[in-house]
Amino acid sequence: MAGLGDQGARVILYRTVLGLALPFLLAQALVHALRGVIPWRGVAERLGGGTGGLGPHVWLHGASLGELTSARPVLERLLADGPVIVTCNTGSARAMVVEWALPGVDVALAPFDLGWALARFRRRWQPSALILIESELWPARMAAMQGKPVVLIGARLSTRAAARWQGWAAGLMRRMLAGVTLLSAQDAGSEARFLALGLSAARLGPRLMLKAHVQAKATVAPFANPFARHQTLLAASTHEGDEVPILDAFLAARAAGGFQHLIIAPRHLHRATAIAADIAARGIPFAQRSRGQVPGPETPVYLADTLGEMHHWYAMAGATIIGGSFGNRGGHTPYEPATCGSAILHGPDVANFTEAFAALDEKSAAIGVAGFDDLAAALIGLDAATQDRLAKHAATGLMPGTGMAVLLAAVQAAIDR
Repeated sequence: MAGLGDQGARVILYRTVLGLALPFLLAQALVHALRGVIPWRGVAERLGGGTGGLGPHVWLHGASLGELTSARPVLERLLADGPVIVTCNTGSARAMVVEWALPGVDVALAPFDLGWALARFRRRWQPSALILIESELWPARMAAMQGKPVVLIGARLSTRAAARWQGWAAGLMRRMLAGVTLLSAQDAGSEARFLALGLSAARLGPRLMLKAHVQAKATVAPFANPFARHQTLLAASTHEGDEVPILDAFLAARAAGGFQHLIIAPRHLHRATAIAADIAARGIPFAQRSRGQVPGPETPVYLADTLGEMHHWYAMAGATIIGGSFGNRGGHTPYEPATCGSAILHGPDVANFTEAFAALDEKSAAIGVAGFDDLAAALIGLDAATQDRLAKHAATGLMPGTGMAVLLAAVQAAIDR
């Protein structure tokens, strides 16, 4: 690699490593298709193929359900000027966008970050601009825009991720940031870290947490809750390793006369079989949403393993445990349970929403626990009056403000340059 320079050598190394990983990535996509996690056409989409693609499209990409749900106001604004191709990394997010049935929107799984796959994608969709949501930074994808506008919205960069980019990949990050037209960070810490890694201050847009603007849907529950709301606990967007200790903490609280009903809504629906086995192994009667089962007073646990219904579970639950906050995943949104009036409990890892959880803690509007060992005690002490107090404080502490209109105007200006 003599003569290429340090940055060029690392770009080549990145492309080489990803190329070598392609057989494994393709095998994973095939397994997901066989299991029904993604549609079969999703395999072709990962390779830049698929169906559709007539005339220029704006390209909007978000990793999964939460990112694309929060980006819907952006998508609707983009549609005012022409068609949009939406890409994502998961089958569930793809299915959600299909269900939206918005005229002018096509959807596909994102192509692998390989030059030839992206070239196929470009030929099909002719992207005139690329809009990235949160932390989706991919070197080849951004380079493929070839000088066309690249906009990052709700851009998130944790301290841990920034430290990784500071190492051997610092050149890749500088290369990506040099191609950014506009970056709207979701918090002050992310903004500072992007600047430290090489983003020009002239490219900064208005700061906005997109997920703060996700409005709770007016909802009619799919069935009558067999328990009072203050007796119902939701474990929202759980990951592997979350459900078993949450089940054990719930059972301890139930035995002490506290919560009587637990709704488990996993982040990834393909894990439902394993979660059902964990529940059954404890001898707990349960019902399962994907099987059309309805819980009664004799079924204290409900496995909510379907797509796009989280608003129902927030509305039913007096309290919500934030999934992904007990490991190293950074936790999920506190905004939606707060909007729905559900008291919030969370673990120590809230890196994805640092400012939001700091605001909650400042107002004593959430219960933070050090780990699963402390969860049962927190649940036992969480009576109806405490739930109501926490929910009211959270609703006022996380008011979203009026920044969406300002952001949309800045995005439009960046695209029109």
